[in-house]
Amino acid sequence: MDSDDRAGWWSDTSTSRARAAAFRRRWPVLGAVFFLAAAIPSGRGEGPLVIGLLAVYGACYMAFPFFLLPHRRMPVRLTFAAVLVVLGWAVLVTGGSVYMLLYTTVVIALSLPPGWVLLFDGLSVAGGGLLVLLHAGVHGTPGDFGTVFGITSAMFFMGRLSQTVRRLRQANEEIAALAVGAERERLARDLHDILGHSLTTIAVKAGLARRLIESAADPERAVTEIREVEGLARSALSDVRATVSEYREVSLSAELVGARAALRAAEIEADLPSAVDNVRPELQTTFGYVLREAVTNVLRHSGASRVKVRLGRNWLEITDNGRGVEPGVAGNGLRGLTERLAQVGGTLQVRARPGEGFQLRAEVPATRPVEVS
Repeated sequence: MDSDDRAGWWSDTSTSRARAAAFRRRWPVLGAVFFLAAAIPSGRGEGPLVIGLLAVYGACYMAFPFFLLPHRRMPVRLTFAAVLVVLGWAVLVTGGSVYMLLYTTVVIALSLPPGWVLLFDGLSVAGGGLLVLLHAGVHGTPGDFGTVFGITSAMFFMGRLSQTVRRLRQANEEIAALAVGAERERLARDLHDILGHSLTTIAVKAGLARRLIESAADPERAVTEIREVEGLARSALSDVRATVSEYREVSLSAELVGARAALRAAEIEADLPSAVDNVRPELQTTFGYVLREAVTNVLRHSGASRVKVRLGRNWLEITDNGRGVEPGVAGNGLRGLTERLAQVGGTLQVRARPGEGFQLRAEVPATRPVEVS
């Protein structure tokens, strides 16, 4: 285990203020329902002390998103967790059921780093088990303790999964930002290399032509310089167009490689062709766009576990076993693909039914000549 993994057991650097704010708005209502279901029966016939402890304990339980989620500083989170543990034990020893500890152990398991979860929840569950053994039937049975232990353990692993998802989401956002920055730097560098010399030469020659015209010393040379400026400008414009075109070019073979890697990362079984030689060369760029959009939709929306891609000389077909979509529902991506295929005389066919998978087929008539711009 490296230093980063060890630090991750005691700290949580991932933040998501927007999601935390949305959760804080929803949780008090749900938390009240969960807590009152157990607190009202437990408080019947009890004195003011027990009722007061239950009220404070329930209020802290419903307020945990304000103090325990990762956007808070760790001292605040640990202090609030300790208060929850103390209140949970106070309710338990004054006659409550061992199940009342769940309201502490569950929220701690879902909110704190694993090291602190094992410390707080481990002590709470172990103490609850000891109390049940010493006072059998008062605070619950061994079976009740087993239930508390099982639920707490399950929530511990769910909390670790949630923490991993948060870190992956944050890493993806950082990777996307770095990719955009790297692309901007590369484009700026290439444009500088392409245009720097040409624009400098144009400026020098334009200045020389201006001086020659102003002085009327050599009109023929001025005309020659202006012609050369015109030629340099056209050459620079051609270079810029070629550079931009290269950045936007899509290769079907490269998209297959990217699709294989993306589907593998998403743990989706991919049945993809190993070569694209059987596809008409002039259609490979268009089919590359189709494949890219289709795989993106699979990753984002389908919930599929298997994807199959088949290629022909003038057609491409992508099928998955996901949830499908309602008939007639088409996003901007599919509309864009329809327009792109229409430019080469092709069509896009979509077959999708909820729960029965999704099939997308792009086809260009075999007799249709494709114009390559």
